[in-house]
Amino acid sequence: MQPFLSHPFDDDKLREECGIFGAIGVADAASFVALGLHALQHRGQEAGGIVAYDPEEGFNSARRFGYVRDNFTKSDVMQTLPGSLAIGHVRYSTQGSKGHTAIRDVQPFGGEFSVGGCAIAHNGNLTNAAALRRQLIERGAIFQSSSDTECIIHLMARSMQKTLAERIKDALRAVEGAFSIIAMTRTKLIGVRDPLGVRPLVLGRIGEHGHVLASETCALDIIGATFLREIEPGEMVVIEKGEIASSRPFAPAAPRFCVFEHVYFSRPDSLIGGRSVYETRRQIGVELAREAPVAADLVCPVPDSGTPAAIGFSEESGIPFAFGIVRNQYVGRTFIEPTEQIRNMGVRLKLNVNRALVRGRRVVLVDDSVVRGTTSRKIKEMILEAGAAEVHFRIASPPTAWPCFYGVDTPERSKLLAATMSEDEMRDWIGVNSLKFVSLDGLYRAAGEAQGRDPAAPRFCDACFSGQYPVAPSDMIENGFRMKAAE
Repeated sequence: MQPFLSHPFDDDKLREECGIFGAIGVADAASFVALGLHALQHRGQEAGGIVAYDPEEGFNSARRFGYVRDNFTKSDVMQTLPGSLAIGHVRYSTQGSKGHTAIRDVQPFGGEFSVGGCAIAHNGNLTNAAALRRQLIERGAIFQSSSDTECIIHLMARSMQKTLAERIKDALRAVEGAFSIIAMTRTKLIGVRDPLGVRPLVLGRIGEHGHVLASETCALDIIGATFLREIEPGEMVVIEKGEIASSRPFAPAAPRFCVFEHVYFSRPDSLIGGRSVYETRRQIGVELAREAPVAADLVCPVPDSGTPAAIGFSEESGIPFAFGIVRNQYVGRTFIEPTEQIRNMGVRLKLNVNRALVRGRRVVLVDDSVVRGTTSRKIKEMILEAGAAEVHFRIASPPTAWPCFYGVDTPERSKLLAATMSEDEMRDWIGVNSLKFVSLDGLYRAAGEAQGRDPAAPRFCDACFSGQYPVAPSDMIENGFRMKAAE
């Protein structure tokens, strides 16, 4: 099978690298996992995998390139995954192979230990993975993948603890960075979040005795599960026979949840901290309209991620909302081999301008972020070619000036537009009449922090905007990366 093609027009967005889901206490658990992963497809579209356990069949796994719907809805695949306990993973590549995913890098990973079998799926990124890998190889470990998650498996194998749950604790105490983890033994479903709670993980109930763990609440909705609560930062839950045991394996720390989950990564129909993601994004648009008003005729979202913020901007400003750009819903990631001629068509294969609507109008375009700026520039050209009188960009996040090392696929800093240009320079480079970003305080207010951001104790991880990393990216520093100087 050919490696899964990356979409040639999606390289100007930050991308969450994976989604995870697990189910226990339900018949055909792998089918529930497949549905949950389908709901989490926005978090990873390169590949997916499911591991299931059945007392008679043992552990079975299936890993495939591409969409969940194309691989895990087929009876010939699902019949190989029997049992009432299963976990799954969908991925983009961050750590590990770049570009084309290798099948050996597709999670969940697992193996047989002296205390039993275990499989593990990881959302996040280990910032000391390179150092750990060197140490483990020097001690005789043989790695089968290029994924940082495999370090956890080897650390578990070296632990002297008597249970797999305790070995997971041992292993995770040795790693740095961000992780939400779902693991399974023959009888248990386990969920863990790192001490800062950078990446999300939620707990739900299904049926009389079944439970599920997932990256987002929208994955509970698709299977009719009841949302119970979020797994707390630094918490481990072990689910067995309908019972949930909670423990705290790590030293307490002030939580720093990823603020970009509010901006872009999570689905708008999910809940974060009891708050609607859609409502937060709409409120970002309200903050934008207050901070950066503009005289215009239309407010148009860059679909689909800019829509809630555009609605908020329109409501607050009084400027009419309209879909001035229409997205082609059927341009799949495997649409066509991206030849140079096709690449030159750029975003036109994915987005088209509603010419009759924008002609002669002053248009405010609302998007979630600007990364390299190349897509913004192309969209501006399309709007002007359609006859718009003016084009103004309003961005529903602060300038992205620093790379993420906690599980988000970010370009190196030199390729981030905001790292090399001022706001005015970015406006001129993109070629629009005005360009404004929501402030960091405005983003915090939209996310429920009425007083804005507390510089001494920020609630969220906002390193991609502020350059303040809550966990030092030790592997990158070793390779020459320079963190922002303390203010």
